[in-house]
Amino acid sequence: MPHSQKKFVKLAFTSSQKPEAKAARRTLIARYGDHDATEADAIIALGGDGFMLETLRRYMTLIRRGLPVYGMNQGTIGFLMNDYNEDGLLERLNDAKVATIRPLKMTAHAHGGVYEELAFNEVALFRQTRQAAHIRISVDGKTRLERLISDGVLLATPAGSTAYNLSAHGPVLPLGAGILALTPISAFRPRRWRGALLKARAKVVFEVIDSEKRPLSATADSQEIRNVTKVEVSLDRQTKLKMLFDAGHALDEKILREQFSS
Repeated sequence: MPHSQKKFVKLAFTSSQKPEAKAARRTLIARYGDHDATEADAIIALGGDGFMLETLRRYMTLIRRGLPVYGMNQGTIGFLMNDYNEDGLLERLNDAKVATIRPLKMTAHAHGGVYEELAFNEVALFRQTRQAAHIRISVDGKTRLERLISDGVLLATPAGSTAYNLSAHGPVLPLGAGILALTPISAFRPRRWRGALLKARAKVVFEVIDSEKRPLSATADSQEIRNVTKVEVSLDRQTKLKMLFDAGHALDEKILREQFSS
């Protein structure tokens, strides 16, 4: 590819605190150089899926302006990452496929105030004590479930549908499907309810019933708010993030493969 056609030349490397990730960062910087993220063509994140989510939060302002992120796995599962290989990085970047991610916006009302957070994987509510959670669920202003008795409930994006949502027996969603997965966590009543598929533009409200006796926490990925009374969730239409994946290992392909895995 002629130099004039290359999109990625200046790279900004960041890594988790794991020794192998820090060592990989030093190796790659020695080979490709390192630039401040404000001057870079892409951010290279070295770590696991949790670190990728941290990176998206840390560089949110730049990413919202169009700066893409390319992850290389130095963690455990690395679903949101590419395989680690120090060779041919610039060529991989220029051949990479773009996955556009839109996060959820969580507005959590708690006894201590009102908090807003973004979630790239899911927004989840959990019981804080031995008492089961009692949750009223409304969609677009209409109550759809008067009382869910469970350990909790979550709303997952397609990108996050293979994470906690899948372990809670929720469906795997194709990227770009325009839907969200509403999934109960260890539901007791209604016993047969297994969740719902909602349009991506839906506004979901979770109301905590008897919050003093049955306290709940709400999380937007790893960001936790405790003692919530009401949680509102909707797609953040102001934020569009670009993640880069190697050819043949794009995020939509990974999600599709997950649907056929045993």
